[in-house]
Amino acid sequence: MTLTPHAAPRRLVVVVRADPVICGHSGEARNLAEAALLRGFTEVRIVTWPVERLAAAGLPLKPLDSVLPYSPGIEVERPEPVGDYKVPDGRYLAGLTGRLVELFTDGVPTVCLSLYLSPHTTAVTDAVRVARSTGLPVEVATVAEAVGSDVTNVVRSCVAEGRFGAAAHVLAGYLASDLCVAVSRYTRDLVVACARQVDDRHGTFFAEQCAERVQVSYPAIDTSAYTDLDPAVTRDVLARRGLDDRPYVLFLSRLAAAKGVDDLVDGFARSSAASGARLVVAGRGPAEADLRARAAASTAADRVVFLDDVDDATKPHLMAGSAAFVLPSKPRPEFVETFGIALAEAMLAGGGPVVTTDTGGIGEAVGPHATIVPPRSPAAIARALDDALALDDDARRSRAAAARAYALQFDRAAVLDAMLARLATAPTAPRWVSDLRPVRA
Repeated sequence: MTLTPHAAPRRLVVVVRADPVICGHSGEARNLAEAALLRGFTEVRIVTWPVERLAAAGLPLKPLDSVLPYSPGIEVERPEPVGDYKVPDGRYLAGLTGRLVELFTDGVPTVCLSLYLSPHTTAVTDAVRVARSTGLPVEVATVAEAVGSDVTNVVRSCVAEGRFGAAAHVLAGYLASDLCVAVSRYTRDLVVACARQVDDRHGTFFAEQCAERVQVSYPAIDTSAYTDLDPAVTRDVLARRGLDDRPYVLFLSRLAAAKGVDDLVDGFARSSAASGARLVVAGRGPAEADLRARAAASTAADRVVFLDDVDDATKPHLMAGSAAFVLPSKPRPEFVETFGIALAEAMLAGGGPVVTTDTGGIGEAVGPHATIVPPRSPAAIARALDDALALDDDARRSRAAAARAYALQFDRAAVLDAMLARLATAPTAPRWVSDLRPVRA
């Protein structure tokens, strides 16, 4: 079946912290945008923040020259701030919200997807209200996706600090959307639990609404980027990185305390089977300096390699060539792994066994296809590496094939199709949304 867009103008707007931010959800936004070109949309826009603002916020960023181009038909917008120094904060949010108002009132039917409730869903909710107040024709349907930090970094902290107004602001904006989704069952349950805490303290009714309306929509992955790899290109990538002379264990994600890289460094040093292997730590983030110092003090210091320049084209090949992929995430007050996109990507790439923890929504990402170790347990990581590196080729291939088959459910086209089907049944969604589906050429 060849997929072609409908002739009638239809637009998808994705509001997100997009590239060059190192985050699985910036990749998810790209994947949904690319899939939308084949799902009835004639125009796709990603509305995000100026690069200098992302850098000033301290977010880990990819090198700008390593960001892959988007397909023709996808436009990335970075609205400039509104106002000058007399506006101490909110200038960039005003620019983003104002641009959304313009898009919502130009006559093109629009589906707007916001990833992260704060501040993106907040901006969308405000923009819809303003757009409708203008008296201009507005045809917009909204989807709000809650991710982990929405709850752990925003709603939960508001509850803990007794900041009712801020918590109510986030939850009310979420529920104002036509379709409310969460990136995992774990995230959905966490949203409901936090909403219930707000209700118990203040007599509100957020939890009941969240329990009734929030559905699960797993992150969208471009599965073909991991399943259609040329082995010759993989060998070349590894050779250029100096990784073709011995096995290597791979970590590839944001370098933050909750990711458990400190435990991995210690566990790798303890593993007897890994004594002839390397540990490759790929990524950037706030814990990078501390992790480099920890690795330098390790007994395996000469076998730990840090890579801070891995682009999207290189990532699948590093995963495919690894002897094991380890992400020993651990729950912390500021972050809990609510899915684990990198784990699903590693399973799709067909490299060595995946080793991780049963933290947050990770179990939903890996199913029964990973070795689960307790959080904060270097000794358990060492044992898991001993087992993984001892597998024979047949066992490795069998496990990789089963893991890949499981992870194919997260393909970006399937995720977008399911999201649009749910949106079409939402009581408040416009009728034209039901026309957004694959069509035969």
